Amino acid sequence: MVPQALFWVTLSLLTYAAARVLYRRMRFPLLHPVLVTIAVVIAVLRVTGTQYAAYMVGGRFISFFLGPSVVALGVPLYLRLKEMKESAPAVLTAVLFGSTVGIVSVVTPALLLGTPELLVRSMAPKSVTTPIAIVVSEAIGGDASLTAAMVVVTGILGAVIGPLVLRLVGVVHPIAFGLAMGSAAHGIGTARALEEGSLHGAAAGLGICICGVMTSILTPPIVGLLIR
Repeated sequence: MVPQALFWVTLSLLTYAAARVLYRRMRFPLLHPVLVTIAVVIAVLRVTGTQYAAYMVGGRFISFFLGPSVVALGVPLYLRLKEMKESAPAVLTAVLFGSTVGIVSVVTPALLLGTPELLVRSMAPKSVTTPIAIVVSEAIGGDASLTAAMVVVTGILGAVIGPLVLRLVGVVHPIAFGLAMGSAAHGIGTARALEEGSLHGAAAGLGICICGVMTSILTPPIVGLLIR
């Protein structure tokens, strides 16, 4: 069991390290380290016929650091707290609007397309970090495992195409850029925002926090209203 755990931890970390080197050299969005690592690990699991539970024997050591890594995002926020305070009204307004749109924009199309209600409820909190999303999903009758998958997909897509979309529509201000990435693509989006600069990362970290709180409050009534 121990050799197996070490194998999967080593595979994940080495793949991510190699993907980071490749991404820094080429800067191609589809070569984002998280996306490449997931693809490689899934391919190895399929080729070897390994079940996800077997992978998590080692993978749990990596997932353990999810909590501390989110907390660590408070460091750039603390360092740029002055700028955040000066923009407080705009920040709160933007994240409130973004949180609402994040819920409505996934629930409404899903309902119009006849998506099963369980899936709709599981998708609703997709734009917040996994621990919060799971709690919200369970509170509104969703499936925690489906929600976790949606959160990962949302984070990856946000990190890959988010900066391109924001630049395309002319969003270049560091705080606006960071808030958009953090509010829409949680931790992975924030990591991507930090690549742009410390103020971008600080705004993204703040976006995660506020969006998590607002999504927790807004999701139950909005989903209930739209489903009725």
